[in-house]
Amino acid sequence: MTDSPVTEEAGPPVEEMSFETAMAELERVVAQLERGDVALDDSIRLYERGAALKKRCEAKLKDAEEKVAAITLDAEGTPTGTKPVDAG
Repeated sequence: MTDSPVTEEAGPPVEEMSFETAMAELERVVAQLERGDVALDDSIRLYERGAALKKRCEAKLKDAEEKVAAITLDAEGTPTGTKPVDAG
């Protein structure tokens, strides 16, 4: 088994993570699961954490796509038709 126990409380909650933070943690979770040296209960918790991180990354990407789609360019290439975006 692994020397480092699975901890879900490390760092900010998934819902508050930036895309980059969530993606980096998701990569760590996947690597740990792929090694196969984690106890079954810990593997289940890691899988659940990974699913939450994947969902967060997908939501952040969708939000970014919507913000980009809201921007249109005029004939001179100047952004127009933009609407205020939520900083959250």
